[in-house]
Amino acid sequence: MGYTIIEKIIRHNTGAQNVKPGDIVTVKADRVMIHDIFIPFVADKFEEMGFKKLWDPDKAVLIYDHLVPASQLDDTRHFRIGDAFAAKYGMKHVHRSDGICHQLMTEAGYVKPGDVVFGTDSHTTTYGCVGAFSSGIGYTEMASILGTGTMWIKVPETIKVVIEGKLPDDVMSKDIILRLIGDLGADGATYLALEFTGSTVEEMSVSSRMTIANMAVEAGAKCALFTPDEKTAEYCEIQLNEFQKSLTGDEDGVYKKVIRYRAEDFVPVMACPSQVDKIKPVSELEGIDIDQVFIGSCTNGRLEDLAAAAEVLKGKKVADYVKLIVTPASRKIYQEAMDQGIMEILSEAGAIITHPGCGLCCGRTGGILSDGERVVATNNRNFLGRMGTSKVEIYLASPKTAAACALAGRIVSAE
Repeated sequence: MGYTIIEKIIRHNTGAQNVKPGDIVTVKADRVMIHDIFIPFVADKFEEMGFKKLWDPDKAVLIYDHLVPASQLDDTRHFRIGDAFAAKYGMKHVHRSDGICHQLMTEAGYVKPGDVVFGTDSHTTTYGCVGAFSSGIGYTEMASILGTGTMWIKVPETIKVVIEGKLPDDVMSKDIILRLIGDLGADGATYLALEFTGSTVEEMSVSSRMTIANMAVEAGAKCALFTPDEKTAEYCEIQLNEFQKSLTGDEDGVYKKVIRYRAEDFVPVMACPSQVDKIKPVSELEGIDIDQVFIGSCTNGRLEDLAAAAEVLKGKKVADYVKLIVTPASRKIYQEAMDQGIMEILSEAGAIITHPGCGLCCGRTGGILSDGERVVATNNRNFLGRMGTSKVEIYLASPKTAAACALAGRIVSAE
């Protein structure tokens, strides 16, 4: 009997001869991530549990990204507690405003193919883009891992998603994952692994894979996994070892379901207010007036996303009375976009370019909206109240579609 990718990672991590879905196993964490919102709660629980030291200070990463720069009075408390915790327990990796946690974890080399990683954020599934098992947990579980280095999990069943062919020019990986979420439903992959394969997936950049892995949790997935390849190795700046090369689903592996798509059948889509699985083709929504566009977040704030938006916006101007907010996912991406002239194009088009971070996606700094306003955004959630009041309408789209909407002042398809 063969194995799925998640089963291979768990076998390797635990040393078990065999694992199957439903088994309860204890895994060793290769890396953990805590962000600024959760650090006070993690710190309290850690000391409440009686721990005196971190299991491995080198494997814990603290990232300030949601609350920077501070926009509410209580935000600075999180910084003080985080800094004090890091100093007290010798945490070696602390990032202050370097970018979004999920971007930094792979960009800075903390996560490698085959790793087991936990983070205090649901979109920790992002690191599956490089073939790591990564999943979000709560602050109590994180406190326990910081003290023990281990975590129990249930081995998940796997849905295999096979995509073959060449994508249309106006379709991005965001459109693929939105379509999949629409087909599965917001709970259609609850505590399941999603495994992506096929010629379309093989052609994707690591950044495009990150977008898909990031949003897998919006269908309830425990993790999302891509087979490591030469693109992965180049991105991670490593040579793949034999174990990492083996991380592909076996032909005789047991899958809960196999979903197949033809790349040519994909069209630009949007998630309509206020559910991530309420998916409609952009062509069916054209003409709806908008007030703001947001391009950024851990879903679509990478260089290729900014470049795609710049391609649409080059030499043109954002529509009157529409705010276009662009937020790079990290300082490195910000610098690369400046070096390549992308930021100049965005700025000349009328974009408001902000510091790297989470910003508007989590309803903090950078452009919250008010009653009756409508925004097209490239992030991962459109829940009520996420970007301002509960009467704000949020449409989720790809960077290409979002940029086209910014020019038109209404929902349109990218040409």
